Amino acid sequence: MKTKTILVGLSLLVISLFVLTSIKNSDKKDKRTLTTIDGCVFQTVMGEQSSENFNIYKTNENLNFAVKDGLLWLSKAQLSNGGYGAGSHSAQNVRNPHAVPADPATTSMVAMSLLRSGIDLKNSEHSSNLKKAINYILVTIEGTPKNSKYITDVRGTQIQRKLGENIDAVMTAQLLSNLIARDIEGLDRKRLERCLDICVSKIQDGTDEYGKQRGAGWAGVLQSSMANSALESAQAVGVIVDAKILEKTKNYNEQNFDEKTGSVKTEDGAGIMLYAVSGSVRASSKDARKAKEILAEAKVNGKLNKNDKITVENLQKSGLSESEALKYSTSYNVYQSAKTTAQREDVLDGFGNNGGEEFLSFLQTGESLVVNQDKDWKKWYDNMSGRILKIQNEDGSWNGHHCITSPVFCTATSLMLLTVENDIEYLRKIGE
Repeated sequence: MKTKTILVGLSLLVISLFVLTSIKNSDKKDKRTLTTIDGCVFQTVMGEQSSENFNIYKTNENLNFAVKDGLLWLSKAQLSNGGYGAGSHSAQNVRNPHAVPADPATTSMVAMSLLRSGIDLKNSEHSSNLKKAINYILVTIEGTPKNSKYITDVRGTQIQRKLGENIDAVMTAQLLSNLIARDIEGLDRKRLERCLDICVSKIQDGTDEYGKQRGAGWAGVLQSSMANSALESAQAVGVIVDAKILEKTKNYNEQNFDEKTGSVKTEDGAGIMLYAVSGSVRASSKDARKAKEILAEAKVNGKLNKNDKITVENLQKSGLSESEALKYSTSYNVYQSAKTTAQREDVLDGFGNNGGEEFLSFLQTGESLVVNQDKDWKKWYDNMSGRILKIQNEDGSWNGHHCITSPVFCTATSLMLLTVENDIEYLRKIGE
């Protein structure tokens, strides 16, 4: 028995020395060889794997290499018409970006990732890719029949089936708002605004009485959450948005999470808490920030004491009506509780691989932290970016292992995650 125990102990010692040596040696290699810990975005966000200490992989060198490789891969994935495609739901195994038709949702994600990565229309290595992608989007929208519910006749894509039938208008609206906000020389602002108006109209027409987007897919709550973000973004650049519809979309997403009990409505999110929680965090972030600003101003003006917290009573003392105070207090509480729940260890047990929905959910949560000027965002961003860096493919792409498997969509979303620091000013403007 003693001999067996000694042998087991020696075996464990040898294994430990091997692992430590591997980790030490891996630090000397290119970032794509850092495979000592498997990186799963979903498990990290939901707490199945801690995101702590992954910030060691987010060095400037690793980040720059990853972004450069990802952009190069995307530049080669562009189709002849300037668009990008995710492929069909019925052929999720097809990973060749040139074997699928272009669709507006995927193209918009790619264009936004190029913009956030610092690509312009003139002097950047991938300027031509951005120009062609924008042109594809504008031509597609301008060719949309007025009586059509959608901005494209391409149907059955992975993005539509998993997120929702109107996801193309939703993501394209976000791109167009981004372009208008940047006021890029060489783009026709009026043309952008006309196309954005069309997308906003499709989104508003596609909103039901509860604030949810019709034609929901497998994880339709994400489409509805992004629709809320799209309307906020459009409003931020001066587009007239129906205030009642915008409020409905915010309330729908916010109410998927109960801050008092911590329960999450997941029926519109394929039973996955992450999707609903990330939407709740995003929908409540703008009003949560407003609540903080109102309280801070009241303290400066002597209406409240230095240590007073955000409550309905204190917001009323700050000058809000009872209904306004209740609204902002609720949003603040939802935001604070939901962002904590999104990292709780026992939220979802056993879901262990990445899909485009996971990348997108993380992107929403990360952007929400920026919109709200949350002091915790930087630490989480560094750790999560480190995890994203570790799961990049050798060719510079990222891909999903379930549902949205498209390497184009996942690569664009991952690049947006890694370069979110470049868009802090834009995202915080949305939250004003």
